[in-house]
Amino acid sequence: MSHGARVIRTGVSSGGPAAPPAATASSAGSDAELMDGAYFRSCAGMLKVAQMISLLVGFISVNNSPWTDYSAYSYFQIVAICDLVMILFFYIIHIFRIYRKLTCVSWPLAEFLHYLIGTILLLIASIVAASKSYNFTGLVAGATFGFLATILCVLSIWSSYKVSCITQSTSKYH
Repeated sequence: MSHGARVIRTGVSSGGPAAPPAATASSAGSDAELMDGAYFRSCAGMLKVAQMISLLVGFISVNNSPWTDYSAYSYFQIVAICDLVMILFFYIIHIFRIYRKLTCVSWPLAEFLHYLIGTILLLIASIVAASKSYNFTGLVAGATFGFLATILCVLSIWSSYKVSCITQSTSKYH
């Protein structure tokens, strides 16, 4: 006979009667496993939505303006749409908890590399778009929203992947 402590998981609070195990498992398996509703309201989720909106507005602004330099604005559009698609991809990965099923991919590393490369390319594209805008309002707005998306991507990198520098104490050698 074992005298160790056991943890029993129930679906109700400690004050009420316990639910049958079959009812608890069926309700938790269908709703909780399909989507992560808390990610919608999380800081990372809202930051991704803000990035996607700013990239979409920047793309639409540039697309509906007279272009002064074809290569500069086509580069901006390609970078904005590719970044938008990748952010949407990672948003869906988090919403539907796909990262739990596909464990062969290091999702934090993949997302970090996407944000790092995408932010650098978006910064370059926004600088080029701003330098070639010649005071056309749509082109200036597109470059501005590109810079806004760049700042939001940097915030996402900073908030999700804080790099901590650990300094070892060398007091025993002094």
